[in-house]
Amino acid sequence: MEQFYTIQGEGFNTGRAAYFVRLGGCDVGCVWCDVKESWDADAHPKASIEDIVSAATAHAGRNVVITGGEPLMHDLGPLTAALHSAGCQNWIETSGAYRLSGDWDWICVSPKKFKAPLPEVLAAAHELKIIVFNKSDFVWAEQHAAMVSPGCRLYLQPEWSKAPQMMPLIVDYVKENPKWQVSLQTHKFLDIP
Repeated sequence: MEQFYTIQGEGFNTGRAAYFVRLGGCDVGCVWCDVKESWDADAHPKASIEDIVSAATAHAGRNVVITGGEPLMHDLGPLTAALHSAGCQNWIETSGAYRLSGDWDWICVSPKKFKAPLPEVLAAAHELKIIVFNKSDFVWAEQHAAMVSPGCRLYLQPEWSKAPQMMPLIVDYVKENPKWQVSLQTHKFLDIP
């Protein structure tokens, strides 16, 4: 759907230079998705792996974030192999609803209620990012935290439109449950694409 060089705005890698590759196609259907235009894979032109790698390596940074849509709807083995061969670190942001493909240096799973994540993807996660839309999401967060490895980083992030209501609850929750950390969409605050 789109590719751009920017600063990672959320989660563990916040503040790091990263080249984003947003793949088209998603059937998870989050009502609060901020890139609904990514859902229809056929609405976007196809790009070759060679062109993606060439564009990603045209910049000084070597962190490549594969996101969507739902990126795991695609076989990501050939793309991640080519990126690794070019000296890139491969990071993925996924709902975890599809089988894991590709070779990853960092896996961020952000599960959605509309399509459950696969247990094997949760087990492989380096980062679990729960989007907090309402109070019941804290229980839901703990259910998913029980399915990741002990070393997985745990983040609670307010859904952008609900941040004023949810942020005080998140702060209190993290203070009471310090295994969790707060994640914010800093790129939105800083007006970074």
